Amino acid sequence: MSVDYKDTLNLPKTDFEMRANLAQREPAMIERWESSKIYDRMIEARRQQNAPQFLLHDGPPYANGNIHHGHILNKVLKDFVVKFKNMDGFKAEFVPGWDCHGLPIEHQVDKELGAKKAEMSKVDVRKACRVYADKYVSIQRDEFKRMMVFADWENPYKTMSYQYEAATVRELGKFLGKGLVYRGLKPVHWDWASQTALAEAEVEYAEHTTEHVYVKFPFEHLPEELKGANKDLPTYVVIWTTTPWTLPANLAIALHPELDYQFVEVAGEVLVIAEGLRDSTLKACGIEDFEVLNTFKGRVLVGELGEGRGLEAAHPFIDRPSVLLPADYVTLEQGTGCVHTAPGHGQEDFGLGQVFGLETLCPVDFRGCFMEALVPEWGGMHVFKANPLIQEFLAERGLLLNKVGDKIKIERYPHGWRSKKPVIFRATTQWFIAMEAESANQQNEQVVGTQRADMDLRGAVLSEIEKVQWVPKWGRDRIVGMVENRPDWCISRQRSWGVPITVMHCQSCGNVLASEAIANHVADLVEEEGADVWFEKSPAELVPPGTSCAKCGSGPESFSKENDILDVWFDSGTSWAAVLEGQLKLGTVADLYLEGSDQHRGWFQSSIMCGVGTRGHAPYRTCLTHGFVMDTEGRKYSKSSKNFEPPQKMIDTYGAEILRLWVAAVDYRGDISLSTEIIKRMSDAYRKVRNTFRFLLGNLDGFDPNHDLVAYEDMLEEDRWLLNQTAEVVNRCRQAYNEYQFHTVFHTSVQFCTVDLSNVHLDLAKDRMYCDAADSKARRSGQSAYFLTLHALVRVLAPVLSFTAEEVWDLLPKLAQDPDSVHLTDFPSKTLVEPWLDSELSERWERLLEIRGEVQKALEAVRAPKNKKEPGQIGSSQEADVTVWATGSDFDLLSKYQSFLATLFITSYARVEKGDEFKVDVAVATDEKCPRCWNHWVKPDSEHEICPRCANVLADGTHKLD
Repeated sequence: MSVDYKDTLNLPKTDFEMRANLAQREPAMIERWESSKIYDRMIEARRQQNAPQFLLHDGPPYANGNIHHGHILNKVLKDFVVKFKNMDGFKAEFVPGWDCHGLPIEHQVDKELGAKKAEMSKVDVRKACRVYADKYVSIQRDEFKRMMVFADWENPYKTMSYQYEAATVRELGKFLGKGLVYRGLKPVHWDWASQTALAEAEVEYAEHTTEHVYVKFPFEHLPEELKGANKDLPTYVVIWTTTPWTLPANLAIALHPELDYQFVEVAGEVLVIAEGLRDSTLKACGIEDFEVLNTFKGRVLVGELGEGRGLEAAHPFIDRPSVLLPADYVTLEQGTGCVHTAPGHGQEDFGLGQVFGLETLCPVDFRGCFMEALVPEWGGMHVFKANPLIQEFLAERGLLLNKVGDKIKIERYPHGWRSKKPVIFRATTQWFIAMEAESANQQNEQVVGTQRADMDLRGAVLSEIEKVQWVPKWGRDRIVGMVENRPDWCISRQRSWGVPITVMHCQSCGNVLASEAIANHVADLVEEEGADVWFEKSPAELVPPGTSCAKCGSGPESFSKENDILDVWFDSGTSWAAVLEGQLKLGTVADLYLEGSDQHRGWFQSSIMCGVGTRGHAPYRTCLTHGFVMDTEGRKYSKSSKNFEPPQKMIDTYGAEILRLWVAAVDYRGDISLSTEIIKRMSDAYRKVRNTFRFLLGNLDGFDPNHDLVAYEDMLEEDRWLLNQTAEVVNRCRQAYNEYQFHTVFHTSVQFCTVDLSNVHLDLAKDRMYCDAADSKARRSGQSAYFLTLHALVRVLAPVLSFTAEEVWDLLPKLAQDPDSVHLTDFPSKTLVEPWLDSELSERWERLLEIRGEVQKALEAVRAPKNKKEPGQIGSSQEADVTVWATGSDFDLLSKYQSFLATLFITSYARVEKGDEFKVDVAVATDEKCPRCWNHWVKPDSEHEICPRCANVLADGTHKLD
């Protein structure tokens, strides 16, 4: 009767479960980390070592709503950095932050309050906003913790904390002290739905369809050079605009002095159009019959740049002229080459108007409606509703060249980031930070007591940008282009929830009191009582004792407070001052800012503007950007995406660990795809890694590294090869972490687990690990290699697979100095793995494994289908007897490994013979199968049931039969 030898084998044994059950088991691990204060211990350990500092400064998300997949991408990337840097010997503190002020939060509070808001004071509204923000700080904090992000969660920074608000006011004071802040009438992006100005970073671009018009401006008084050239026919300058609602504010028409223009006769009238846009204009207006009467340079009508000739056309429906002016921004890209100019509704228009002394006319109110007194035809009507009526109005007067009802689709039109409504450009009195000193000095010329500016902020910021490392490198070009072309920074908002602009107005003489002294005095009060103090106290209580108007000498009883609040981008742009300098006392420069690519025009830009403006340098050394989370069709991953799953559902289904693995797997430098199918693929990859961990742990049963560890030089060569591969993986992953190439960590690790480990070493070593004596030198060599590999690999992957790495660490045999958590260990050092590197061994094994691949192909060719074996075919590779015919260096190499070839090929027998060419012959082994090890090593005439090796193992008494 055959004996069951299963119990005599060293089969893998571990408590590491095959099924992870991540969603169910992760919360307990998170609770364990929290109760054991793992983050605090991690930081304290480095503090005790006087480790060098690494500062990743958190860009604050809005405390508004639950986290989304973009939040997960961002915070998990940061977690990779923080965990790796701490393991790599740095003290990498991570203070999470929240942006608690501004329109996103006030907008939600407005919806909750409804009509009740009208009965509330500004302070009461602010208190409601504070409660709302605190609620979502707590919600998001728990959600980030669920993603296993390590941070100082008990001491986050909030832009609404008293200390933070005070720091913001002090930074504003520094700008005031440099004379860079001014109050002026300028066109800005105006969100009529939210009734506030917007900074460029608060504008989103989306498709917008609107009416467009080709309008004829009567032009009666031609210059001497052109008299008679129009055949004395009625003449019109033709403009084109996609904003008909701005026509009531038209004061000028811009032409380029160096472009060619023409008199074009059409149906008894003469049109002035740029030659390069003539055909497209006439086609758009359905005009086929025309005659060109004359061609001339634009300077004939407008003179030279900066000078002008003073020629005028007539406004099409208002009794006033529209002056013809020279401008270098006029191009032949679209339109007519004659540009409608309304200084109250456009940045270039405003700039041209300033050069030529035009009024900044804005007949549109804060609701986006025409003012009755200035535009009686459409008074009280929203400008977008007025567009088709203006079109009809022009047509009735014979001044519309195209058709009523003509519309155009604009691919990228500015929309409010929260209202999602198309915005308008509207001139309003706002507070600005000047990009050039001249801009502030001109505006502040009439303000008595204001510091004169002497700083070129734009130039200084551009200079500092060159000192920053931008990852990816194109980030540098992007932010340079934005800073080069940006207007002065509009820092005022007409809302309730934010940090006040701490400026006083003298009611006696109209002077403005804008000083660093007042800002610092208010900041001291804010630090004690919060920013509500500005809205609660009288001017006399808010200014330093003895403050008086520098112009008329009036005291605080004549002062009124500024009502506007600061742009939230100024709030977050000063976070380095409030957090790094204030809360952490670690200076004003972070090693890394890591945010989405939209932050080149947002937080990256506002931070460097504030840093350079008040400290003279950038607040970061490196800026790293990631893309956006998209669905598989290239659209933003949202509820409208096919098979969309919210974050919580994904976590509940797959576990946070799988989402972390997804973040590691993608090349985040571009936009990142997400779908249920992608997450399932991540689960498959995770399963391969987990199975590898389980197999390694199972083979370490009974192994104590403090006593059983075999010295490197005494290990079998295949085990030294494994350590060589491990060392290469460690070094490659260390470099990848340092370069923030987390996808390289993922792919390198998965490849190592599935190929070098599972497909090669674990496969070819299985026989000795299972069948040799438990304490044999060969098996201990293998266990030592597995221990050292797993000890290193689990630390390499700890920043990514934080739960699984800790789970493995709990079950991994420990060295005496090992801590109780993998997150308190060091990343495998170069000193550790350097001795494992052996280039000659690696080169030999590269060829051995190539030959092994050829042998495996030959084995597959003679492998029988299941239960259909014919003569000459094999089932298991252990049924094979292989002969490799080789020449030259292959023969020499294989000859040295003659005794190892059967192990390498996982066959019962193998040999190398010299031949004329490389060839593999596979024969069926003639010996009998050993029922214990399954190798065909039992001679047909043997008295024993098992092979000699197995007999010796059982004879030594360490493996007993029941």
